[in-house]
Amino acid sequence: MGILQNLLFTICIALRCVTSAVGVIHVTGYVGREVNVSCSYDEGYESYEKYLCKNDCGDSDVLVTTSESRKNKYRIHDDKTARIFTTTISDLHSEDAGKYWCGVTRNGKDIYTEVELKLAQDSCCDTVTKIESYEGFSESIVCPYESRYQNNPKYICRGNRPSTCRQQALITSDNKQNGRFRLDDDKLLGTFTVNISSLTKNDSGSYLCGVQRNSDLDVFSAVELKVKEWCCVKSIKIKGTVGQPLSLQCPYPPQHQDKGKFLCKGEQLNSCKDITNQSRFQLEGNGSFSSFSVVITKLEEADAGTYWCGSDSARRPGNYTKIQLSVDARHYVVYTVPPLLLLLMCVFAVIVHKCKHQKVKEDEVVMNKNAQNEDALEEVTDAAKNNIHGNQEVVMCKEETSRQQR
Repeated sequence: MGILQNLLFTICIALRCVTSAVGVIHVTGYVGREVNVSCSYDEGYESYEKYLCKNDCGDSDVLVTTSESRKNKYRIHDDKTARIFTTTISDLHSEDAGKYWCGVTRNGKDIYTEVELKLAQDSCCDTVTKIESYEGFSESIVCPYESRYQNNPKYICRGNRPSTCRQQALITSDNKQNGRFRLDDDKLLGTFTVNISSLTKNDSGSYLCGVQRNSDLDVFSAVELKVKEWCCVKSIKIKGTVGQPLSLQCPYPPQHQDKGKFLCKGEQLNSCKDITNQSRFQLEGNGSFSSFSVVITKLEEADAGTYWCGSDSARRPGNYTKIQLSVDARHYVVYTVPPLLLLLMCVFAVIVHKCKHQKVKEDEVVMNKNAQNEDALEEVTDAAKNNIHGNQEVVMCKEETSRQQR
């Protein structure tokens, strides 16, 4: 019976009586990864069994069915609402490439849809574009593509695995700005450019430029980015005081004697702002071929920050000095008083002075009165004392007279 079914199936295949109207479904995947094979079916077959098979779809060729949804490295799911069943094949090997059939079981002849699976290595690419840049700089990665992909989505990711690149994209053409990354698509030139700002050494590594294709594998180009440190940067710390002058010393190699000198302010050398055109900053030579100085005539609190000086105004990698300037304002704090407030303060001072003067006068009057009272009290006391002595003499006289009479 099985031989007869296989014979009928082979005949039916030859007569193309078993393929659905959608034609051949082309599916691509990567070796070592997994791939999804999705097949649609007509209304009314929701409750029917579905399966995926290879070769002639004999009993031994059926890989997985909806009645046994997991088998080896195959699993199947039937979305009856969308009328699509999807088979996932994991751990792909090169021998998995080839022809498959999506089948719907029914009485009589089953319904089949042909599937063609292609596999590629999960790596990229034969040609790699190498880019070198420096910390703190911005760098642009230019990704070319064919004119037929003008309207296809573009993206970039880290690493060199095409199979996961789109899911791990740093930025896409649908979302042109993402933090330090910006994507611009020039459809006339056939290139999209990804700009990375404020580079760090962690940005070094492999990148893939991707162009999405719906019916086939995405198209990729590879880039290797190397971010280097600035050469020979010397860092020093200087402290100054508000209102006082300060001199910044900037050494340079002897071979840079005739090159332009500069002093700029900013956290990054490539984006710092030149300040030697300000009147308070005076660039002076030291009478030698090894350094120059910049004198700040009168420090301000806003002068604190990071400075860069060197002997190459183009600011290419080379010998530079990084200066961390801190400004002390504790002993030179000046407060500005509005004129009206100053007037009120003067009026208040005059009133306080008058009050104090009046208080002094009143205190003097009280003190004079107290002095007069003390003098009067002293006179009364003396009189009382004299009266007491007089009385004592009278008593003594009477006692003497009485004694003589006895």
